[in-house]
Amino acid sequence: MAQSFGVIGLAVMGENLALNVERNGFPVAVYNRTGEVTRSFMERRAQGKNIKPTYSLEEFVESLERPRRILLMVKAGGAVDAVMDQLRPLLQEGDMIIDGGNSLYEDTERRTKEMESTGLRFIGMGVSGGEEGALNGPSLMPGGTRAAYDSIEPIVRKIAAQVDDGPCVTYIGPRGAGHYVKMVHNGIEYGDMQLIAEAYDLMKSVLGLDHNQLYEVFAAWNETEELNSYLIEITTDIFTNIDPETGEPLVELILDAAGQKGTGRWTVMSALELGVGIPTITAAVNARIMSSIKAERVAASKELSGPLAQFDGDLKAMVNKIRDALYCSKICSYAQGMALIGTASKAFEYDINLGETARIWKGGCIIRAGFLNKIKHAFDENPSLPNLLLAPEFKQTILDRQGAWREVIALAAHTGIPVPAFSASLDYFDSYRRDRLPQNLTQAQRDYFGAHTYERVDKEGVFHTEWGKAPVKV
Repeated sequence: MAQSFGVIGLAVMGENLALNVERNGFPVAVYNRTGEVTRSFMERRAQGKNIKPTYSLEEFVESLERPRRILLMVKAGGAVDAVMDQLRPLLQEGDMIIDGGNSLYEDTERRTKEMESTGLRFIGMGVSGGEEGALNGPSLMPGGTRAAYDSIEPIVRKIAAQVDDGPCVTYIGPRGAGHYVKMVHNGIEYGDMQLIAEAYDLMKSVLGLDHNQLYEVFAAWNETEELNSYLIEITTDIFTNIDPETGEPLVELILDAAGQKGTGRWTVMSALELGVGIPTITAAVNARIMSSIKAERVAASKELSGPLAQFDGDLKAMVNKIRDALYCSKICSYAQGMALIGTASKAFEYDINLGETARIWKGGCIIRAGFLNKIKHAFDENPSLPNLLLAPEFKQTILDRQGAWREVIALAAHTGIPVPAFSASLDYFDSYRRDRLPQNLTQAQRDYFGAHTYERVDKEGVFHTEWGKAPVKV
């Protein structure tokens, strides 16, 4: 009997997704370029399950019912193209390839056109939730033709995370829409993680909290409506882990050089191309870059000094202010991400539903958070909302807490603790709320040195001035 679904690539994510699909009632065929990996999977985790191992692409394709549905879980980039090139001659009209990796949306646009032009179908599907999500229910962001999505909908709705208002999957839009949304999801994730790291740094380095106190703070924050989230939850867990060799908190023994796989950088590049400001996400990417020059920073620390990081005020009150600053900054990070998706949706004709996008992030994914309900509600109430900062619930939250937010950033500046994402978030809010910014001077400079022209506030038209030298006194 033919299998209902195929998975190529048996690293942990591929294995877990195959097990998830099979557990939900769909027989699976699997293939891995290295046969030993397939054998090991069958002997361990797949034993006794309706999973058929195959050891050539020909055998794999023949084992699947038509139209075939094949999920690729291989490294993004050239590996995806290589496997697709090998698969295409073996497929028939109507068969489908689903790319479940973190592919660049532009590659997905190209692959969709190539596949659809030959009568085959293609889905670029963002998968978020890590290993646990893949096994027990991820957030899925599929993009492609509507007909292609319809053919996999019965499967993806079953394997996705389930929340109070349905499975965490929806049809995102045509072509590269799914991978675009996943890319921005990861950009928001970068921002979220950097904001949490900055809150931790302030409480540890300035307020002097130890790992037990940090655990208590983050555990309490995770009980609040504002900050309840997967990332706060795992941060709470991290502070409970003690290194058995040294007896020290394990987190303090980890090298402070963060890696990145490209999705945050892609988000920043796309925002620059589309002319959308995402300073919190950009600051988070830059923070990882700065962290990577560890040896240079160590050398610089011996020569460049700053103020003493000390605090003699009310500890509990300042912890609460840091909480408020974190929440306000988090709102800005999500506002920037949703504004970028909204702009891309218009530019690329994706027709993305922002409220539904927020809904499918409520479970399974890394940025799942309690306040996504509020984001969904904001866009459901006003689908043309230009920015989350203007939604009534978020607007009032920031107006009520901006004093604490500013005080926290001032404390960081006075004590020499870098808070690039906190600061970028406040700058974003202050720039967005002002009806006049100093770029009138920028335009005057551009016209002075390059005759780039300018517009005026008091009359219509485009103007240029022969500026000339200033007199001795103006």
